[in-house]
Amino acid sequence: MTENAPEGAAPGPGDAAKLRVSRRGVLAGAAGLFGLTAAATTAYAAAIEPYGLGVTRYAPTPPSWPAGRKLSITVIADLHAGGPDMRLPHIREIVDTANALRSDVVVLLGDFIARYRFVTERIPDPVWAAELARLTAPLGTWAILGNHDWWYDLVGVRSALAEVHIPLLENDVVLLGADGQRFWLAGLGDQLAHPLGRGRFRGVDDLPGTLARINTDDPVVLLAHEPDIFTRVPPRVALTLAGHTHGGQIRLPFIGPLYVPSKFGARFCYGHIVEEDRHLIVSGGLGTSIIPARLGVPPEILHIELGA
Repeated sequence: MTENAPEGAAPGPGDAAKLRVSRRGVLAGAAGLFGLTAAATTAYAAAIEPYGLGVTRYAPTPPSWPAGRKLSITVIADLHAGGPDMRLPHIREIVDTANALRSDVVVLLGDFIARYRFVTERIPDPVWAAELARLTAPLGTWAILGNHDWWYDLVGVRSALAEVHIPLLENDVVLLGADGQRFWLAGLGDQLAHPLGRGRFRGVDDLPGTLARINTDDPVVLLAHEPDIFTRVPPRVALTLAGHTHGGQIRLPFIGPLYVPSKFGARFCYGHIVEEDRHLIVSGGLGTSIIPARLGVPPEILHIELGA
C-alpha cells in the first residue's frame, strides 16, 4: 500500500527517483506512440492511398481564353502502369471514371509505364494501351510522352499508342472544335528525354517551334509533361497542363513535399498556379515513381472547365 505525502510536505528522499522513473515512462510511452504512428502512416502510404482515385476539379479564368467559349478537359497524368499499385483493375477504374466525366477532350500527359526497383508486376504495353483506347470524348484523346517513356521504353510506348490510334503531339499542334468554339491543342516533346549524367539532361522540347505552327488567333492549351517549361510559356498560351511531379508524392503535414523533381523546387509542385496572369495546372498524377507509396497526394484525374 502506497500513501501520498501530506499536502505541503517537503519531498522525501525517494521522490526524485520516482519523478525520474515517471519521466522515463512518459518518454518511453511517447516514443512508442510515435513509432506506432510512423508505422501506421507508412502502411497507409504503401497499402491504401496509392490505390485510391479521386477527381479534382478546376475552373480557371485565363485572360487569353475567350469568355463564353466552353471547353471541358479530362487530364490523366503519370499512369505508371505496373504493380504493386497500378494493376489492370485500377487502370480500368481510371478509364471508367474518366469516361463518366463526359469531357469534350481527354489528354494524357505521359509516363505510361512503371520502371523502378520495387515493381512487382509488368503490364505489357499493348494491354495498358488497350484500356486507354476505351477513353471517349467528342474531340478525341491526345497524348504526349514523359521522361520515363523516353528512358525505358520509347519504342514500345510509341507503338502501343499508335496501335490503338491515340495520336501523340510532339512539338505539334492541332486545331479542335466547331466554328466559334475552336482552340489549339499543343503538345511538347519531353524536357528530360536524354540523360547526360550529373543531373543534366537534353530535352526534345521545342516551344518556339511548336507555337510557330499556330496560324489563327484561337486560344491555346499547352500540354507539357514537366512543368518547368512554364517560366518560358508566353501569355499567348491560355492554359498549360503538366504532370511529372506527382504533387511531391510524399507530403508531410506542416512540412510539405519531401522531394519535388523540378529545378524550381516546390514552385510548380501541384495545383493551379498563376504567375503574371499566366495559368498552369499541375496534376498529382495516378501512379508512383521511385517507391510505391503516396502520402497526402491521392491519385487523381483532373476535370477542367474553361469558359464556364
